[in-house]
Amino acid sequence: MQTIRSFVFGPTPEEQRQKCNALVRKNARKLDRDIQNLGLLESKTKTFILQSSKRAERNPSQAAQAQRETRTFAKEMVRIRRQKARLATSKAQLHSVQMQVNEAFALRRIEGSIKKSTGIMKDVNQLISLGQLTGTMRELSQELVKAGIIEEMVGDSLPEEDEFEEEEAETEVDKVLTEVLKGRLPAKATPEEVPSVPVREEPVEEEGEEEDQEEMLAQMRGRLEALKS
Repeated sequence: MQTIRSFVFGPTPEEQRQKCNALVRKNARKLDRDIQNLGLLESKTKTFILQSSKRAERNPSQAAQAQRETRTFAKEMVRIRRQKARLATSKAQLHSVQMQVNEAFALRRIEGSIKKSTGIMKDVNQLISLGQLTGTMRELSQELVKAGIIEEMVGDSLPEEDEFEEEEAETEVDKVLTEVLKGRLPAKATPEEVPSVPVREEPVEEEGEEEDQEEMLAQMRGRLEALKS
């Protein structure tokens, strides 16, 4: 009977509110999982930084390669932390959306009408641009349009870039290395010497270990990209 009534007359305001809250909770759980995964990735990256630094100290013949590898891992940690901060901000925005939506429905019960909110619309639009939430946030925006809380949104927001200036990047990398290595900042390689992916310049004794490091770096980058998309 309830299904027939909803089909004929549409969902009640309470049903709309419950569906909107369910979508918000679904998005919040997704963000929590991604933040947790980034935390694990950050912990692994820290381990790789320590291992590369120790290898540079233990084997002078591998020092240059290990130092470059250490800075590459540190740069990955900078990107991971930036992504974690972005997701934490998005979770706060999502919580704000939930509060504003519940407030809008509460006013509707009291006043019998509902006012469109540009604030909710702005937050939802920003959250749609976050790759992790695009699908479910579009579904939430459609429900909010049906409820009369926001205007129908047109166009797509451009995703936020994760690029930053080289000078700024090197400063952040130095901060990460100082933190992880307890102030024992390794020597910098020149920009021409720093490869996008660590490579072996000459045969080394611990070849298996180095290959494992490179493979793990590739896997970390893949996981980070997956979390961002």
